[in-house]
Amino acid sequence: MRIRYSQWTKRSTTAEQELRQLLRLFSLLLLQANANAEEALEALQELNQRYGAMGQITMDEFVDFLKTQGYIEEDAQGRVEATAKALQRLRTEALQEIFRTLRKSDIGSHETVHSGEGIEWLPETRPYTFGDQLGNIDPTETLTNALLRSSDLINFQLQQDDIRVHETEHLTSCATVLLIDVSHSMILYGEDRITPAKQVALALAELIRTRYPKDTLEVVIFGDEARRLDVADIPYITVGPFHTNTRDGLRTARMLLRRCRDVNKQIFMLTDGKPSAIFEESGRLYKNAFGLDPRIVNKTLEEALACRRDGIVVSTFMLARDPYLVNFVEELTRVNRGRAFYCGLRRLGETVLVDYILNRRKAFRF
Repeated sequence: MRIRYSQWTKRSTTAEQELRQLLRLFSLLLLQANANAEEALEALQELNQRYGAMGQITMDEFVDFLKTQGYIEEDAQGRVEATAKALQRLRTEALQEIFRTLRKSDIGSHETVHSGEGIEWLPETRPYTFGDQLGNIDPTETLTNALLRSSDLINFQLQQDDIRVHETEHLTSCATVLLIDVSHSMILYGEDRITPAKQVALALAELIRTRYPKDTLEVVIFGDEARRLDVADIPYITVGPFHTNTRDGLRTARMLLRRCRDVNKQIFMLTDGKPSAIFEESGRLYKNAFGLDPRIVNKTLEEALACRRDGIVVSTFMLARDPYLVNFVEELTRVNRGRAFYCGLRRLGETVLVDYILNRRKAFRF
């Protein structure tokens, strides 16, 4: 994600609006700084000195505001730290930011996210059968049928044949593992790819928490090796001098999904590099960053095939279009019978969330 800072253009905004805009900027800087509040404030101070980004609000006033609202606090040594409330706001901001960019034609209106009961009405109706839920009865069509059949519009009788019920769409529970590449290439060439990946992870976690509470989400990062993270640790994800052990990432995700009882299991993999490492049988890490090593690729494809046998669909979201990566992802998708998205960084968030929402819907006809 390339962020271009420019000269601040002052608008006629109230102090409350300025604070709200600064809070959004602080949240982004906090995510880029891996939840280090002191670094985020230093970055904000630098932006203010260069571009006047804080307008009429001073740094001391903004820091006091953050403390008063419970977003930062000082530890025993006097160091400023982000609070749990600030980390929660990161998830909320990430989800709202993605929904702000979604076109209405993608998946409908998303200005407010509510948790549902898992059943949604479809436009079609059908005759009532024993066992249908009374809440699914279409009163308009039911009464219309009764009135058309009866000549007495006051003392008409309702019969079972008059009753029409809505077809329903059941939102099944889904178990998802989000695989995030933390190899060195995620910050190479002056392009920050890890911050959008973390933003997607935060948004997906918030979406599931607020709208699909019966779903499960696991987060796994992979570089030289794969490691499971708690959702609360997403803001702290950093990139290291690692190779890309895609096989270990898929294997760890598959092991986590095996524990879930959900029928629908899927892996969302965010990566920008070809596989360049695997663990040998002895446990030694075998690495080769030059080209597509058949030894590494074959073992990785074997793991993708194992995912398919376990009923796990792998969706790969590509953050780069290197020919080596494209060739590998197309082969992995073919072996797993999964999906691949060449979405880039600009539309990564909305692509992931739209795919998550649309692919968890399953219509049941009774």
